[in-house]
Amino acid sequence: MIELGEIQTLIIKRLTSVGAYLNTKKELDEDVLLPKSQVPEGAKPGDSVEVFIYNDSKDRLIATIKKPKIEVGKLAHLMVVSTTKIGSFLDMGLEKDLFLPFAETIGSVEKGKVYLVGAYIDKSNRLSATMKIKDMLDTNPPYKENALVEGTIYSINRDIGAFVAVEDKYDGLIPKKELLGIHEVGENIEVRVSRVLEDGKLDLSLRDRSYIQMDTDSKMIIQKLKDNKGTLSLNDKSSPEKIKSELEMTKSGFKRAVGKLLKEDMIEFTKDGIKLKE
Repeated sequence: MIELGEIQTLIIKRLTSVGAYLNTKKELDEDVLLPKSQVPEGAKPGDSVEVFIYNDSKDRLIATIKKPKIEVGKLAHLMVVSTTKIGSFLDMGLEKDLFLPFAETIGSVEKGKVYLVGAYIDKSNRLSATMKIKDMLDTNPPYKENALVEGTIYSINRDIGAFVAVEDKYDGLIPKKELLGIHEVGENIEVRVSRVLEDGKLDLSLRDRSYIQMDTDSKMIIQKLKDNKGTLSLNDKSSPEKIKSELEMTKSGFKRAVGKLLKEDMIEFTKDGIKLKE
């Protein structure tokens, strides 16, 4: 069969003034046109040619020898070239852009920005894009706990956390409690694998292991103290929300760092918080 959205090798059945008509050996489908401008020089009926099949402007199947940026069932980072009320169009490296339906969009997308999407065939047999890629991700990761990896945030649930496509292939989650700062769909991040679950999914953290992060957090607290005339109205009784708002760290991370600084005799407690020692 001639497969829409895939790179495949087809046979030239006949040559015409508009191009070459291609098909498989079994000819189970109608011939598909490879435009004249893309027919290899010296090509003749019976020759094989590697092409990609997509929909033209009238939704007819058409072949191209150009390599697309994405194929059906695969993921790729594509740029938004235009937006409409019914969806957006993405640059897939061909004459025709790839349609991202509004129903397959997560959040809002902006022209000129790049998003991680998957390609699929819709109910009307058209090649389309989706940002709902969870079911396209693998759950057999090769990573062990504490491995540092890169990924792309593909969805955010404020009650659960940020879902990440690790290396654009494996499914991971930054739990809500670990989601420090402001993040958005499409953002590329470096994370640490904090746990590999039995189902193959990954729990992720934006923070280094505790003993490494402690030094980073300690330095941040010292800098904040210096920027605030040597004092901060934060202590171990402060709410997690207040600590996160002012320092972008968890309360447990704050307590570890403060303990380290107290031990090193660099800070002391005050009535309202902490201060640098002179």
